[in-house]
Amino acid sequence: MFHNSKISLIASASIALLSVIPGFTIPASAAKGASVDGADASTDLDRKALKSAMDRVHSVGMPGVYAEVRDGDRVWRGAAGVADVSTGRRVRPDMLHRVGSITKSFTAAAVLQEVEKGRVDLDAPIGRYLPELVPGARGEAITVRMLLNHTSGLPDYLPYAFPSLQIFPAEGSTQSLDDNRFRQWDPVELIEMGVKAPPAGEPGVAPGTYSNTNYLLLGQLLEKVSGVGAEQYITRNVIARAGLRHTGFPTGTQIKGPHSRIYESFFGLIDPPRDYSVYNMSWVSTGAGLVSTVGDMNRFYGMLLGGRIVSRSSLEQMQRTVPVISQTGEVVEYGLGLHRFTVADCGTFWGHDGTVWGAQTLSMTSEDGKRQMSIAMNLVRWNELDASGRPQPHPIDDALLAFQREAVCD
Repeated sequence: MFHNSKISLIASASIALLSVIPGFTIPASAAKGASVDGADASTDLDRKALKSAMDRVHSVGMPGVYAEVRDGDRVWRGAAGVADVSTGRRVRPDMLHRVGSITKSFTAAAVLQEVEKGRVDLDAPIGRYLPELVPGARGEAITVRMLLNHTSGLPDYLPYAFPSLQIFPAEGSTQSLDDNRFRQWDPVELIEMGVKAPPAGEPGVAPGTYSNTNYLLLGQLLEKVSGVGAEQYITRNVIARAGLRHTGFPTGTQIKGPHSRIYESFFGLIDPPRDYSVYNMSWVSTGAGLVSTVGDMNRFYGMLLGGRIVSRSSLEQMQRTVPVISQTGEVVEYGLGLHRFTVADCGTFWGHDGTVWGAQTLSMTSEDGKRQMSIAMNLVRWNELDASGRPQPHPIDDALLAFQREAVCD
C-alpha cells in the first residue's frame, strides 16, 4: 500500500469495490445468450427489476456489465452494454473475465487444505518454511495466519513494480502500466520488493494492511510444502474440486475464450480509457491472476461456504475476521482470504472483490448460502479525483448500489 495519502488510493490489484459505494457497510456452466435479461425460464426472481437496474449501470457510463444472481435453485443471468466500444460487440453473461483478488480466496483455500494435511501450521512463522524470502526476526514474527489475513505488516510491492504511480497525481503518469504490459515477473522478485520496503505495520497488530506481497508468499509456501507449482496446485485441488469449467490461470497475455475488452480510466487520467485486455498477469499470479465467469464464481463460493472445498473447521478459521485497511483507506473485516460484507437491512455476506487494470468483479454469498451475486464490469476507476486525491461520486456508483441491493436483498 502506498504511504502518500494521495496515492494510497490507487495502485491496487484489488481496490475494494464497496468501500466507495455508500450503503454497503463493511464493519471494523453459465447460460449463453446476448440478451440483457438472460434469465432462466423457471426463475421467480424479479427479472424486470434486475434487468432495469443493470441497464441503468450501463446507461450512466459503464460500457459493459454482466452478472449472475442466485436464490436457492432460482437463477438470473444478465448483461448490458458492449464488450468492445469500437465495434459495438455485445457483452454476454457467460464471458470470461479477469477476476483480480477473488483469486485470494482460492489461494487461501489451498493453504487451508495443506493445513488439514498437517503440512502447514497456521500459527507457525513463515520463516520456518521460507527463511530465504523472509529472513531473521521478521520471518520468525510473521505467521502463516498473518499472511492470510493481512496482519503481517508487509507492504504491497505494487508501487515498486509500477514506480510511475508513486508520483500520481502530482505528475499524472501511468507509464508503468504500459511498460509492464508484456513483462514476465518472477514472484520472488516481487516479494523482495515488498519485504525490503518500509514496513506497513507490526506483525500481528490490527488493523492490518492489505498487501499482495502476502499472497505471493503464500503461493511460494504452497510450492514449498506440496512440491508442485502454486497455480498447478490450486488448479488441481481447488478449481477442479469445485467443478469449475471456466476458471483458470491464463498463460501468455490473452484470455482464451469469449471475453470482453477491459478499459482502464485511472480516475480520468487515461482519456479515453485504455484497453488492457491483453496483459501478462505474472505481476499478480496467486494474488489476483485468475480468469473466471460470474457463474463459476457463484459456484465456487457456494461450495466453499458449504464446506466442500475445505473442512468446516477450516472454514471457521477462514471466517475469523480482523480489521484491515484496504487500498482505498477503508477498514474492512477480513478473514483468511474472505471478506465479510454487512449489507444494511439485508444481512451478512461472504466473498471477495477484485480489480486489475481494466477489470472489476465482486462476488457475495449470504451466510446461509441461499442468496448469491457475482458481477463483472469492463471499466475501472471511473471516478475523477478532487484536489485532495479522493475519488468523487459518479452516477455509476449509485447505479451499482441499486443493482447490488436488488440482487442480494429479498
